[in-house]
Amino acid sequence: MKPLTRITLNPEIMGEKPCIRGLWITVGTLVGLVASGHSIDDVLTAYPYLESADIYEALAYAVWRAD
Repeated sequence: MKPLTRITLNPEIMGEKPCIRGLWITVGTLVGLVASGHSIDDVLTAYPYLESADIYEALAYAVWRAD
């Protein structure tokens, strides 16, 4: 697996939950949205400051953590 460069952990942001690029959006939020049936385009519309690579990396991170 290639290095995950978009996932950040900071105790001052979301209690050190894994977030995207230091933003106040967690990996869990993104994975939950996709798992509940929202398309990547839906998520990008709802969070215009995100990039599709952020969502794919959040999914990769979730798989890695689940393994």
